[in-house]
Amino acid sequence: MAKSWASLGAEGFDLHVEPTGSGVRKGLTDALREAVRSGRLAPGTRLPSSRSLAVDLGIARNTVADAYADLVAEGWLTARQGSGTRVAERTVVPPAPETAPRRREQGRPAYDLVPGSPDLASFPRTAWLRAARRALTAASHEALGYGDPRGRPELRTALSGYLSRARGVRADPERIVICSGFADGLTLLGAVLRQRGVRSVAVEAYGLDLHWNLLHRSGLRTVPLPLDGLGARTDDLAGAGAVLLTPAHQFPMGVPLHPDRRAAVVDWARRTGGLILEDDYDGEFRYDRQPVGALQGLDPQHVVHLGTASKSLAPALRLGWLVLPPSLAPEVTALKGGGGWSTGALDQLTLAEFLTSGAYDRHVRAARLRYRRRRDALVAALADRAPSVHASGIAAGLHAVLRLPAGTEQSVVRAAAWQGLAVHGLTRYRHPDAVTEPQDALVVGYGTPPDHAWSGALDALCRALP
Repeated sequence: MAKSWASLGAEGFDLHVEPTGSGVRKGLTDALREAVRSGRLAPGTRLPSSRSLAVDLGIARNTVADAYADLVAEGWLTARQGSGTRVAERTVVPPAPETAPRRREQGRPAYDLVPGSPDLASFPRTAWLRAARRALTAASHEALGYGDPRGRPELRTALSGYLSRARGVRADPERIVICSGFADGLTLLGAVLRQRGVRSVAVEAYGLDLHWNLLHRSGLRTVPLPLDGLGARTDDLAGAGAVLLTPAHQFPMGVPLHPDRRAAVVDWARRTGGLILEDDYDGEFRYDRQPVGALQGLDPQHVVHLGTASKSLAPALRLGWLVLPPSLAPEVTALKGGGGWSTGALDQLTLAEFLTSGAYDRHVRAARLRYRRRRDALVAALADRAPSVHASGIAAGLHAVLRLPAGTEQSVVRAAAWQGLAVHGLTRYRHPDAVTEPQDALVVGYGTPPDHAWSGALDALCRALP
């Protein structure tokens, strides 16, 4: 009895080929030759056995064997005992498909102090792999399906416990939504705010244009709040329907939001029904004292807590979370369920295992010590080699702001480039509508370089400073 195509699925592998023209053998030979000539079958590609391909195409095995033999004789294929039939190596490389001309890439800097990334070389690969293996072994078959748009319940439960314990967040698993990082979460919130009739969102005068642009694309206007040594001025939020803040460690200025201003913004939200969006991007990394608790703990009814694994682990994981007020959770869940299925369940299960096993705490504590040493080395190097420059802000996070003499920011950025160093000036992070006076400074991401490159990056920075 002849076996069906499906019954041979485990005995071969797929090859897409369509014999054309008169004669099955000639049609198959021509189709295979063209696939090799065009580059669709690259040199070294192994072809299915004559038996497997014959069943797939519904033709005689001898026909396939004869076609293979013809192409071996012509030099298109090779056939060796034990190695099967493969596409031959050829000296003439088929032309690549036409593409748009590529711009010439600029030389990469020797050192990178651009903020926004942790030390990627320190990602806990071995511990993550162990967690992934345990998570996959324990996962039910149901866990591999589409699941809940809010995310895997295992991760939402694990985050609820961790955020409550480590960040003071009042987090019910039913009100946590897993998303693909902060930008994805902010996009969801922007869409929901627009649906609710919000037209403007107050933002800090210095921050990330990526976040402002995401809100703009949702149809929302951003209104900058002045900043000073106490953080954002939250005493005037008239006309805003929401406010986006980095209260634990303002990005990029590096100051925490003063308790009086925390109380003021919560009072505003209660009086007006406004919403506070709390970006807790690096709240776990405080070096001079215990981290400041999350603003959400003051009023879970009016604060959305946004967190991410991008700074504590790696941006490539694309894992973030929203802890939502009860009134907002159904709307965000419905919106995400309408198409926001972009967070892999297996990575969610792995992070849940990483959290519950204690591996996440161990990693964060080790990273906290490493980044503190880097910041201490930066401060010491400035005092010794560039005494006119000092690091402002609290001892926290993965970046520091270096205050420069007036009028020197652009020249220092150019000098850094000459030293093979990528670094940003503070001006890059200023909202275009900000009314505060521009300040000359560098925003130095000391978390970005791997350990072996840190001393070289620090030397290059000091050579560029006035």
